[in-house]
Amino acid sequence: MSECTHNCETCGQNCGERKKESLLEAPNGLSNIKKVIGVVSGKGGVGKSLVTGLMAVLFQRKGYKTAILDADITGPSVPKMFGITERAQGSEAGIFPVNTKTGIEVMSLNLLVKNETDPVVWRGPVIAGTVKQFWTDVIWNDVDFMFVDMPPGTGDVPLTVFQSIPVDGIIVVTSPQELVSMIVKKALNMANLMNIPVLGLVENMSYLECPDCKKKISVFGESHIEETAKETGTEVLAKLPINPKLASACDKGMIELFEGDWLDGAAEKVFSLLEK
Repeated sequence: MSECTHNCETCGQNCGERKKESLLEAPNGLSNIKKVIGVVSGKGGVGKSLVTGLMAVLFQRKGYKTAILDADITGPSVPKMFGITERAQGSEAGIFPVNTKTGIEVMSLNLLVKNETDPVVWRGPVIAGTVKQFWTDVIWNDVDFMFVDMPPGTGDVPLTVFQSIPVDGIIVVTSPQELVSMIVKKALNMANLMNIPVLGLVENMSYLECPDCKKKISVFGESHIEETAKETGTEVLAKLPINPKLASACDKGMIELFEGDWLDGAAEKVFSLLEK
């Protein structure tokens, strides 16, 4: 066995001093992105895209330039929530994101296909490659906070995002059911394996508030998010109610008109990244 030469380019030893090659991809040369926040979930249907949209709107209202990279290629819902119907355009320099009514930059596969209902029948590597191109080929302007709407689970796309994009932290979205605890832990364990900071947990559909007496009704049973947070050493950032008005606003493409302070705690956590 040959001795280590302390030159990793010529040495054949696989020792602890060998530098790991970074897989991070550079964004488009015309892009300027300060902070990237991933919004993830262990399973589908828990409101991950909703939280992504609300966070982007919240930060845009506070005077920050925000953007959404819709990495949920097979189930893109961001354009619908914002009422975007135009197609994305491009040039030799790259692809231009589409702006929402309040100026949030958005890139989603539904902005590229002819019909928004066309199915995406692609294999994992092709989907992952498309997400990577949303980072490398799209011309994001001066963006303070980019929110990445991730597909559910721990498969090809989350792995590609964590390896290719410099994610500053993730928010894990969940729901009150007890079985979700196990799924949340899977997402948290993946983030830990990839050395991605976990900012905290957001529970969607946490309760329904009676419009008359204001009593909070646990429609899906008692929440277990506090227990999960304690077990995993994470923080509960917010609990979102079941809100018919908010659901209606999303269906009508008017999420930018939402009213509510449910995510203020999550916003403060993301703001803290600016101090680092």
